[in-house]
Amino acid sequence: MASLRSNGRPEPEVIANFLDGHSYSKGKLEEVFRTLRLDKPYPKPARAPPSPYKAEDIDLLVQELEITRAQAEKALAEADGSVVEALRRMVTL
Repeated sequence: MASLRSNGRPEPEVIANFLDGHSYSKGKLEEVFRTLRLDKPYPKPARAPPSPYKAEDIDLLVQELEITRAQAEKALAEADGSVVEALRRMVTL
């Protein structure tokens, strides 16, 4: 049973007591968290701009060379969009 203060209200649940005498209550932390984060809408993540290269070419490089999409796009950019040249350059490195 929660101990009562002199005014009749129950004492808040204490999460941590510190040596300097401060303590944090669960209710106050939840209230602050709610006002800082939960009441605001989440920002939408920025979408990456569409790639100027064919999705099939990027997928081919990703699957065959086991590289990331960013690396595949960079290889295609260096090869002026030619998937054959990109493969040749990546294999001979």
